[in-house]
Amino acid sequence: MPEFEYRKSSYSNEKAECVEIATNIPTTIAIRDSKNPTGPSLRLRPNAWTIFQTSLTKGDFRR
Repeated sequence: MPEFEYRKSSYSNEKAECVEIATNIPTTIAIRDSKNPTGPSLRLRPNAWTIFQTSLTKGDFRR
């Protein structure tokens, strides 16, 4: 299996407190904490990632 190629968000601040995402493997989206690149990652199917992004855009997670 090829390795994930992570990239940081364009919203990343100077302290690099953000998540990194890898989209180079067609069947899996990988997400990890940029402060802990050797730690665990969350892996999603592309359709689950799309649903999550849509929910964020719509504001479904606001209090």
